[in-house]
Amino acid sequence: MSAAPGRAPSVPDGSGPSALDGAVWRTVGDPLVAGAPEGPLRGLTVAVKDLFAVAGHRVGAGNPTWLRDARTEPEHAHAVADLLRGGASVRGIARTDELAYSVVGDNAHYGTPPNGAAPGAMPGGSSSGPASAVATGQVDVGLGSDTAGSIRVPASWQGLWGLRTTHGLVPRDGMLPLASSFDTVGWLVRDAATLAAVASWCLGPPGGPGLAPGSGRDPVLAPGRRLRLRVPAEVVAAADPSVADAFAALLDGWRAAGVADVETVEVGPLDRWFDAFRTVQGAEAWRVDGPWVTAHPGALGPALAERFAAAAAVTAADEARARADLDRLRADLRAVVTDALLVLPTTPGPAPARDAGAAELARVRAATLPTTALAGVGGLPALSVPLLTVPTVRGPAPVGVCLVGPASSDLDLVRAGAALAAAGGTVRTRTTGVERDAAKETR
Repeated sequence: MSAAPGRAPSVPDGSGPSALDGAVWRTVGDPLVAGAPEGPLRGLTVAVKDLFAVAGHRVGAGNPTWLRDARTEPEHAHAVADLLRGGASVRGIARTDELAYSVVGDNAHYGTPPNGAAPGAMPGGSSSGPASAVATGQVDVGLGSDTAGSIRVPASWQGLWGLRTTHGLVPRDGMLPLASSFDTVGWLVRDAATLAAVASWCLGPPGGPGLAPGSGRDPVLAPGRRLRLRVPAEVVAAADPSVADAFAALLDGWRAAGVADVETVEVGPLDRWFDAFRTVQGAEAWRVDGPWVTAHPGALGPALAERFAAAAAVTAADEARARADLDRLRADLRAVVTDALLVLPTTPGPAPARDAGAAELARVRAATLPTTALAGVGGLPALSVPLLTVPTVRGPAPVGVCLVGPASSDLDLVRAGAALAAAGGTVRTRTTGVERDAAKETR
């Protein structure tokens, strides 16, 4: 079976069902589900986040009690079936953070998957298993979900390309919900060519879904045109100094290469964005999962139990106020990307240490979510591109750069990300300053 043209090869890992890493995988096959014999994704292998229905298997949601009581699924989730129709094969069902209500990548029941780019660091979540499977070369594509950053955070921390699709663009049939106002489908891959192949197949041809509405191509992303990029000042101010320095150097490189015009904008206090997001997310998560949580005392890990306790305390008045704020903030953000792309560090810093304590992980989560909430509030597509490398006590570690575009501009956002990556190379910060790798072709 030949590989899809232009994609990076999988790294042979010698693993199979008998060598299953239970922190990464719930189950694997050879393959678990074969794809169509022909199609543009023929030869690609997929890790499916354990939130999506795979026919003949149960959905486990990262919790053993949930898995025990789950039914066997009679059919594939839409997002799974789409990949199979394109010729990709499902290698296995990969772990998720518990009930997908986390972004750091740990799981109190099954352990923490490895970080394929930064050994000794957390993998990011909640699409932790698919991300680690891709980053360690066990599969080509991770199928995941993104509510508050569950594609973008692991992409940033593991040096992957990660696309959160426009809210509602990809049907969520067969995917367990968390907060339906923000839940989206997304993919994690190692290179731009694979992401372009997957997104083009799943989102449709140019002019269809995945392209900004209106006649012809969206002028923001038209070929040959200098991209107009807007940098939210509040996000950069919240980033670690090493990330802010590397990000500034990257923007300078794009200006010098003549591929982008860059301006700074203000979006307002990030806490305002996150407070509105968190309140509505909590209210919806409790409506979806609260009855199950109440009926299964002690089934959740400590951090998630605390999170659901906070969700249960959201009142109807709290939710109504937050939804009114969300409507205003969404309109504001969509106005910013009407004629430009938002560009920002995907996460404020690199992945925390794998042995970090609960307090440190809570701090990282609290610092990260106000940044990732922007795209969620807007319902907009967001692409994390692996363009920054910063120093840590464990060695160099990746941090992504996120592009946020107009609603339904997903395919052109992927093309813009590939063009910017080719023009700018990778920027690394060292304790003594900033250096830039030579620009490299990503096709």
